[in-house]
Amino acid sequence: MNEPHQDAGAAAFAARANPACDDVPLLDRIGHGDESAMAEFYREHGRVVLAQVLLVTGERALAEEIVQDTMLAVWRGAGSFRGESSVRSWVIAIARRQTRDRLRRQRLRVVDDAFLADQPGPGPGPEVTALDRAELAEVKDAIRELAPAHREVLGLVFGSGLSLPEVAGVLEVPVGTVKSRLFAARGALSRVLNEKGQNR
Repeated sequence: MNEPHQDAGAAAFAARANPACDDVPLLDRIGHGDESAMAEFYREHGRVVLAQVLLVTGERALAEEIVQDTMLAVWRGAGSFRGESSVRSWVIAIARRQTRDRLRRQRLRVVDDAFLADQPGPGPGPEVTALDRAELAEVKDAIRELAPAHREVLGLVFGSGLSLPEVAGVLEVPVGTVKSRLFAARGALSRVLNEKGQNR
């Protein structure tokens, strides 16, 4: 299989041109053992999956291993796709489970809802001002400083091009929880960007 592009981290917030592309026939071919279909699937989704996993883990080597595990799970489980979600959200959900399992095995702390609930809420709209002032490189640096759950929800919403209901499906939480996490993540990002602006 081809490796995803080396600049996947930079692509974390650049969804592909047509995220609604119908890849169901591709999954059907994979389910029948078509290796060329698997290579095509990897080219189509590998970069976005790597970017999403990298946002959560923060470690490129680990993220690449998880993507490989994810693609192996796709190879083995393509026939189990029921069409209840988009193929993109299905593969990202697999990657999320692979990431969670790997982090648990390494005994790393995974941020949960209780952690997010304890985070202070931002005032109305400061992220808009902060983002307007920030350069793209500053935003990327700031995102790397966020908690894994914040990076994850920002990546799913803005990087993977998933709708809020699709993100809810990937995270296995209600849409309202996704909105709360997104609000908290945007507030945290705003605070980091504001701090960086004051340190100039």
